[in-house]
Amino acid sequence: METFYRLVWLFFCYSFLGWLLETAVAALREKRYVDRSLLFGPVCMVYGLAGVVISIALRDLVGSWLFLFLGSAIYATVAEWLAGHWLYKLTGTRWWDYSDRWGNLDGYICLVSSLFWGVLGAVAVKWLIPMLGWLGNAIPPTVAHILLWVLLAVLALDCLATSLTLAGTLHRLPKVEQLSSRLAAVSVRLGTWVLRKTENRIQKAHPQAEFRAKQEKSEVFAAGCGFHKLFWLFLIGALLGDVVETLFCRVSMGAWMSRSSVVWGPFSIVWGLAMAMASLLLHRYQDRSDSFLFLAGTFLGGAYEYLCSVFTELVFGVVFWDYSHLPFNLAGRVNLLFCFFWGIAAVVWVRWCYPRLSALIERIPKRWGRPLTWVLVAFFVCDMTVSALALTRCEARAQGLPPQNQVEEYLDEHYGDDRLSKIYPAAVRTD
Repeated sequence: METFYRLVWLFFCYSFLGWLLETAVAALREKRYVDRSLLFGPVCMVYGLAGVVISIALRDLVGSWLFLFLGSAIYATVAEWLAGHWLYKLTGTRWWDYSDRWGNLDGYICLVSSLFWGVLGAVAVKWLIPMLGWLGNAIPPTVAHILLWVLLAVLALDCLATSLTLAGTLHRLPKVEQLSSRLAAVSVRLGTWVLRKTENRIQKAHPQAEFRAKQEKSEVFAAGCGFHKLFWLFLIGALLGDVVETLFCRVSMGAWMSRSSVVWGPFSIVWGLAMAMASLLLHRYQDRSDSFLFLAGTFLGGAYEYLCSVFTELVFGVVFWDYSHLPFNLAGRVNLLFCFFWGIAAVVWVRWCYPRLSALIERIPKRWGRPLTWVLVAFFVCDMTVSALALTRCEARAQGLPPQNQVEEYLDEHYGDDRLSKIYPAAVRTD
């Protein structure tokens, strides 16, 4: 929980500082105050999320300015690209546009901004994080914890109000005079006031923003590259990834070895997420050159694998792969050869795999494709939850902690060290 509180503290600090930066830049450009935040409060969540990712992923690279710069540039650029497309899909407008700058991609990212994010992120990891940590430690723990929970609650309400506004809920609320209940009338008045305030604030910053846009429903299952398509690509990628890694271990090491990420089924979550993210980020660039796809896959794949390694070690105290014995490795988490492999995989996936798998998924009948999707989603949620609990309990057993409840007793009985060593034979505990 202490780690959780520290990350939440960093999230709000980065979000507020990002809001200050965006507001200051907009004021200088337009010669007037413009609130650039999507939310009502003085926060830019993109900065908060990107800042937390950079803080977690690059904490081991404080001694290297080069890798701090590269890592910050990659993670922040991906966050900016995703935010730009997401905001356009929500509001129908561009919240920033780099189309007139050299080296831009879709007008949402460009080389100059990426270089700026690299410098800003490196400075933040080197000096800002210790300062924010010192400031957070100056607040009494009880007061800090209460404050953070209050901020999280306010943020959740802010996100809810903004989401309802963008969905056009304000224009579908019933008339107060049509309601017979006094409580319902008060609720509608309050909701109308909040949603109107939110809509007016967004339209002041972006007059072209849309709030009632209706998307035409497609008769094809998983059309485009939305949630359903991405989930099925994740499922296929997780299964294929486990098979590929198992065969690779058999050929290179002469032994059959489980490479699954979960306790139920042959699924590699790292591979599944990689395939889904590659599809989301690169499917629109099928007409770009192989060299573009290769470089994008090399940098994005390396950054993704590094982040996964840091995450599993931070959360579970376990390292699932170690490349320290290979040349040109970075903290044993990634190495240059496998980064090139990610680049080749990106070319093969975008050029050959994605178009065929996308067409195959769209052939699933819509009437049972969506129910089946949600059944499989529920299965994976349960599978990953049990796997996370089993790994967490394994760490507790290693520290000599006895089971505290029936859940931990169940985990000790069904997912003991012997069972987990077969599922995760390459896992190594860390201090």
